[in-house]
Amino acid sequence: MTAGIDLDDAIERLRLGRVGAVLGEAGGWIVGGVARALVAGAEPDADVDIAVDRELGPLLDRLGARARRHDRFGTAVVPLGDGRHADIARTRTEAYPRPGALPDVAPAPIEDDLGRRDFSVNAIAVAIASPHAVLDPFGGAADLAAGRLRVLHRGSFRDDPTRAIRAARYCARLGLAPDRTTRRLLEAAELGLVSADRRDAELRRLAGERAAAEGFALLDEWGVMPLPEGGGELPAAVGQTRLDPLWSGHVEPAVRAMLIAAGASPGLDRALELAAARPASPSRAVRLASGVDPAVLLVARAAGGSWVDRYLREWRDVALEISGDDLLAAGIPRGPAIGAGLAGALDRKLDGEIDAGRSAELAAALEIAADVG
Repeated sequence: MTAGIDLDDAIERLRLGRVGAVLGEAGGWIVGGVARALVAGAEPDADVDIAVDRELGPLLDRLGARARRHDRFGTAVVPLGDGRHADIARTRTEAYPRPGALPDVAPAPIEDDLGRRDFSVNAIAVAIASPHAVLDPFGGAADLAAGRLRVLHRGSFRDDPTRAIRAARYCARLGLAPDRTTRRLLEAAELGLVSADRRDAELRRLAGERAAAEGFALLDEWGVMPLPEGGGELPAAVGQTRLDPLWSGHVEPAVRAMLIAAGASPGLDRALELAAARPASPSRAVRLASGVDPAVLLVARAAGGSWVDRYLREWRDVALEISGDDLLAAGIPRGPAIGAGLAGALDRKLDGEIDAGRSAELAAALEIAADVG
């Protein structure tokens, strides 16, 4: 699959700098998504995964980089510049003491490291050093070209059920479909065997994908994680809504909104209540939406609550020019009348019942506060 691909040029464009020089000299390999992109002639991710069959400590000392070391796992994160980084790991094997447990790891050659991976399309390595040998012992490049996701081991989903979530992520992102054996094994995956933290971390990665809705639909189709009853279309609606310029800047809420829509995070019932609401006035809309998690609001909008857009665009930031001090100066005693006066004046301002300006706001607030008093 690398025929016609200039790996020298492709790896040069990764701008690995001194990290590439040191790790290339040490026999390092580019692995993961960047290796997959290189053999496919696709645009790689900005961040790079590198595997090397050496102790990392001396290599990191040579780099003199501000590396974040994780000695327990034999890994490190090294900055590449421009906000990019390299995830560096010592090549290793893994053994799972029981289903769903974290693996025991031991150093091993690159061939064994590739053999421990989840899918053939992730078991590809490209040498950093020229002439950039390609290791593809499981036919991952051919599977990628055929649009096929193939698990490497029959016990893969038993050892780590979160691989089923990764399967959905890769299928959705790369346009793959599991082969017959992989599909059968996926349908037997049990997410309940892993900790909630590990499961949720993988679900968040899926929720952050551009094709997240398709991924959650696959989990539902495979029976790994059914979507909420009657809500099968909601993740796709959230995916569409979060592309709107009004929402596109809210990256973190957008991820959580996808999790809520897929039933993987609390908040769906509240979102559907808001979607069904038909606030009779701007002030009523503000009372409904104020203090609500933006992720829940996004789901509500995706579920049909069109009023949420107007809340965000027009009403959310409306504020009074007066404060409680103005009411105190006008003779209103401290107490609930102050809050009631301000809240009532804001309602009238939102609903267009008073003219703009401090004097109109103060008159309304005093009238309401007097009634409370």
